[in-house]
Amino acid sequence: MISASMSRRGVSAAITTVLAVTLGAGAVSVPAAAAPLPAAEAGTATAPVVYSAGNYRPVAVGKTGFLLSARVDGKYVLQWTRFADGSVTTIDAPVGDSTGTDVIMTGRGTSPARSLILQLRDMAPGGGTVTMDLRPLNATYVKAVSKDTILAQVTKTDGTVELHLVTSTGGALTQRKVEGVPAGAQSISSTPARDGSVLLSYSLREGTSWERELAMVDLSAAKAVPINRFDYYPGQTAFSATHLVWEDDMARGKVYARDRATGAETMIDFGLDEDQGMVVGLLDSWQLYGSWETLEGSGTGDSRPHVPFTAKSLTTGQTVKLLDYAHGEVQPGPDNTVFVRGGSVEQGDGLLRISIGADGTPVAEAVAVTGLPVALGYLGAQIPQPFDLASPVPLKWKLSRENADVDLTITHRATGKSFSKTLNLYSESAGSPYYYHDDTFGITWAQIAAESQMGKDAEVGTYDWSFTARPQNGVGPDLEASGSFTAVKNVSSPHDLDWDGGPDLLMRDTAGVLWRADSEYDATKKTLTESWTDRIGPGWQIYDRIETIGGVGGGAADFVARDKSGVLWLYDVTGNGYKPTIAGRKQIGGGWNTYTQLTGGADLDGDSRPDLVGVDKAGALWFYKGTGNVAAPFAARKKIGTGGWGIYNQITATGNIGGAAGGDLIARDKDGVLWLYLGKGDGTFTARKQVGGGWGAYTDTIGIGDANRDGRPDLFAYGPNKTAYFYAGTGDYRKPFDTRVASPLLTDQPAYNHVS
Repeated sequence: MISASMSRRGVSAAITTVLAVTLGAGAVSVPAAAAPLPAAEAGTATAPVVYSAGNYRPVAVGKTGFLLSARVDGKYVLQWTRFADGSVTTIDAPVGDSTGTDVIMTGRGTSPARSLILQLRDMAPGGGTVTMDLRPLNATYVKAVSKDTILAQVTKTDGTVELHLVTSTGGALTQRKVEGVPAGAQSISSTPARDGSVLLSYSLREGTSWERELAMVDLSAAKAVPINRFDYYPGQTAFSATHLVWEDDMARGKVYARDRATGAETMIDFGLDEDQGMVVGLLDSWQLYGSWETLEGSGTGDSRPHVPFTAKSLTTGQTVKLLDYAHGEVQPGPDNTVFVRGGSVEQGDGLLRISIGADGTPVAEAVAVTGLPVALGYLGAQIPQPFDLASPVPLKWKLSRENADVDLTITHRATGKSFSKTLNLYSESAGSPYYYHDDTFGITWAQIAAESQMGKDAEVGTYDWSFTARPQNGVGPDLEASGSFTAVKNVSSPHDLDWDGGPDLLMRDTAGVLWRADSEYDATKKTLTESWTDRIGPGWQIYDRIETIGGVGGGAADFVARDKSGVLWLYDVTGNGYKPTIAGRKQIGGGWNTYTQLTGGADLDGDSRPDLVGVDKAGALWFYKGTGNVAAPFAARKKIGTGGWGIYNQITATGNIGGAAGGDLIARDKDGVLWLYLGKGDGTFTARKQVGGGWGAYTDTIGIGDANRDGRPDLFAYGPNKTAYFYAGTGDYRKPFDTRVASPLLTDQPAYNHVS
């Protein structure tokens, strides 16, 4: 196969003979019966091997394995993966090429043609390596045709170019000119060899313009026979005993076939966009074609013409769909097979082998898979429960890939009012206003309100949502999904300072600098991960207590700080969905040094406002009702517990983790035992219930709100050795937290002396 450009350079084709060439005053001797390549490993694995999707198109495919280009430790290397067991051999070389057998070419140039010192490696078990230094020949590589022979473009002393067969014999290089290549041929490229022949492509100057010509080369005779000339660039090209096929690389979407016996040509114009290309190949008399597609698409959001990877009989006209899509170039392989990178809904994404089936028609079989689903998949909603209609946090949904057009409908269940819109997703340039990172799309209520009366007159209650997602590249079926959420208005975010839907943490380091860590939930690992960390500023060592208390007036969470003289200060935070703005401190009042413990952020009395509680030095528990007024955030205190609370060295307001009427508290005693106090919904609590021991391992336990968006508040625990754990809330007072999961949040940063 001949490529249109280096970025789409083709590899792989079978050659069943090797050349034994010796140089003697320009003469060569070729045996009457060419010797076969060493026997390849028998058979392949019954199940496809698994390889990394990031490696994309194989560089070469043989009988026992395939070659990939991979980036390892900052540089590109080649990796050979065996079909039999999936084992990988790494080759320290950036570029490679194929013969369609287990013999591969590797080099250290920026391309095969720029690799002046190259190796021909037989990757079959027990195979050897031949090294060629082309510099003394003033030659550049064109194509490997056996385990010891290549085609090379040789520049003579007079500046003319010839095509030679170069063979390594006992470490010495011999060469023979290929006759019939026109004088003045430039930019010579070649398909891999098949049945002792290759198909050349080269450029010829005609007056002030250039034309491209194809020629068949008999390798045993070292003779080229021109067969076709073009005023355009024939891109991917392939041949069999009966036909030639190629694409017009300038007029995208046109594919051609030629009968080698009669010279009759046919052309199909698929009418592709100018930036699209075709994947073209040939298997016996079956022409192979499809539009060049990847699962991920172009990132532009454009819906483009799509041609599934198809086989068409050049004798009967019969067509057979082989794959939903293909990309890269079709690579001839051993035993009358070809290989292509692509996939189907049934077989998945990966490397597919195309062969002639028992009924005489081509069939596709996956030999290596990436694990990526070909059908567009729905991976869940990311909607806070309940959802605050005043919040800048978007309603979000995750797909298996981004390139989709989504027909979204949101309906208020009680009134039947609805909103519908098609969201065109893309990531290129500025990106779609509805596309977020990591294959996630969404819409804010502000966007809904800007386009619908339902959004402007938004009511609380249950909303139903549904969508149909249509793959923009036409790969795979449409996807349908539906669900619901509960909406409220102006609800406090217990631990979300920037109001982006994910909990934040405040951390003070040993120098007194305050930091904010923005987190997000990893649904795969089921834990909190870190998005980024912001430096708020120095001087926070003047406080002995910093506590996040939820949004005093609704919205983004605020926090309080107590100085060493006992004065409590309020920091009013405004979140916009991206970064918080922290206003200058406002004094709440003095005398707060009477408390040994303070915690806030949960609604304890059912009025949708965050409250504050404290334990005084006498062990009494006091309740401060939230007012919703930033100027006077708390009402007069009320005693809700007499004595006994002094046995605890940490209390945490968690929100309603136990499933009772109101927000709850957890309290840790000096032995590290954790106790649950279920809220009654009036600012008081039921008798304590033991959660479990071992909680003395943590310096801070933080009620972070609903991090995993399942409608139940969760807990984050930070230890003295920079260990961190996520505890998902269960909503069951008998076991309020699920099994802890280690979290990377804060663990790769300097140790903090205060986290809240």
